[in-house]
Amino acid sequence: MVVMTDKLSNVFFLSGSTWFKLGSVPLKHVSVGPAGIWGVNHNDTVFKFAAGDFFPVLGLELKQVDAGGEGQVVGVKVVNSIHCLDAGKASSTKQQGLMNWNPTLEGQLMYFSCGPNACWGVNSMQQIYFTKVSSNNCGISGWTKTDGAAVKVEVGTDGRVFVVNSPGNLYERLGISDTVPQGTGWSQISFCLPIRHASYDLGRLWLVTEGGVILSCTN
Repeated sequence: MVVMTDKLSNVFFLSGSTWFKLGSVPLKHVSVGPAGIWGVNHNDTVFKFAAGDFFPVLGLELKQVDAGGEGQVVGVKVVNSIHCLDAGKASSTKQQGLMNWNPTLEGQLMYFSCGPNACWGVNSMQQIYFTKVSSNNCGISGWTKTDGAAVKVEVGTDGRVFVVNSPGNLYERLGISDTVPQGTGWSQISFCLPIRHASYDLGRLWLVTEGGVILSCTN
């Protein structure tokens, strides 16, 4: 499933080649993955999609949320603290209520994304970090700083990792394996326009340019 928000904070999903409005709640950021569809609004209220619309998940305010892990939901606050909701709590959340999030994770990030085997984040100094997060209790393996600089990072469900840096260049992490989960280096993917956001899954890369143009490509 592919989801997005437009400049008016409307949420859309893609069916075939057509975008359809999803729910009635304005959101500034939305994420879809094994944990379902989650998002945040301009007040940093967290929402989950169920039964045809988004409902608020109270208890923590986040500026960015990611549902792409192994059922857990992760995100960061405006002060860049890092938070996680384990898979059991995330899947059982089906209506509005007060949610008891897991203890705050160590460190600070401005953007955080998880895949099936690892999670990646970038901090306010544009440094890139790697860790593993348990879907059962949100425990982490400790942070490993990698080379490079970025403002956003996204992890696909097959473990591929992409970053966007401040000038709008796109890179993919190479050399990721079971024995070297943090990979070995970055490879630039050239585009004629600066990129603002990237997302990847099921062999397809989705990009939004600084001008708001949506691009899609496959290997």
